[in-house]
Amino acid sequence: MMDPLTTYAGNAIMIAVGSILIYLAIKKGYEPLLLVPIGFGAILVNIPFGELMELGGFLRYLYDYGILTEIFPILVFIGIGAMIDLGPFFERPWVLLITIPAHLGIPLTMLLAIALGFSPGEAASIGIIGAMDGPTAIYVTSKYAPDLLGPVTVSAYTYISIVPLLQVPASKLLLSKKERLTRMEYKEGQYSRTLKVIFPVLVTVIIGLIAPKGIPLIGALMFGNFLKECGVVERLSKSAQNELSNIVTLLLGISIGGTMLAEKFISLSTLIVFALGVFAFIADLSCGLLAAKLAYYLTKGRINPLIGATGISAFPMAARTAHLIARQEDPDNWILMHAMAANTGGQITSVIAGAIVLSLLPAYF
Repeated sequence: MMDPLTTYAGNAIMIAVGSILIYLAIKKGYEPLLLVPIGFGAILVNIPFGELMELGGFLRYLYDYGILTEIFPILVFIGIGAMIDLGPFFERPWVLLITIPAHLGIPLTMLLAIALGFSPGEAASIGIIGAMDGPTAIYVTSKYAPDLLGPVTVSAYTYISIVPLLQVPASKLLLSKKERLTRMEYKEGQYSRTLKVIFPVLVTVIIGLIAPKGIPLIGALMFGNFLKECGVVERLSKSAQNELSNIVTLLLGISIGGTMLAEKFISLSTLIVFALGVFAFIADLSCGLLAAKLAYYLTKGRINPLIGATGISAFPMAARTAHLIARQEDPDNWILMHAMAANTGGQITSVIAGAIVLSLLPAYF
């Protein structure tokens, strides 16, 4: 039990942390839709005697009925699915060969976390930070390590917001100037509208059979996309993209902030989670870049390896960053559509990675 002075000092620190998150969101534009409610929730829950996370507190109700029941992250996925445009991906389906190795940071981080003494469930929750997908991290952590929900979520969204700060040096370190100067031919691919309608149903069935525990994740994402692509429920699609996403994001954010109690958040394990989160992101970016570098040589220079860093779920920031790096090297080099295709594929792959973790973890541990 912490003494009162220590408790108040911890509260003050966490109120400062919440304020910093709000500052980063407002001043720097880092994931404001999440960091503003998370930061304010952290401030609210650390005001002494507020008891907002105690039985009967409104943050406790939001946490119990929205996070522990996994409703909030699933509803967020419906909104995300309704926003996804799979056109660039359908034109270049080969990008999946890059997005898969771009998620190797997840198992690498899990193994490192286990080596550091975390339980398999905690390691899975920390490793999934490497999916670079906030809702996936929240969903997995709420199942296997709810005590780490605050650190994992804040780590995931903070690092997603600063992806360019990691992506730029990694791209320049692992790729030569010649590789970064590579121009990719742009051809508008042909695909039928039927494909866009069938694809979400097909993906749901296939992934559901392979990793059934992940059906809530992939099913919600693909359901949202189906609303958009089927063409007969425009009102539902727009509601999923706007009203549903906005309301759930608001409630999700402030609920996560409510988990950032000083006595739980201020610890060595929190610092380790943040360090492992950085490792997961760097490992993902590096693996993606190296996979694309291999593709560059296998195709005799027809693929710009910069798109390897976009095979993640930090959409569309990673794609824009890769494009800007290419244009810095050559102002007339446009790889945006190729990068967007890989980034879209990365969104799908990240959810599939979460589904696989959810399905395999109980079987092996």
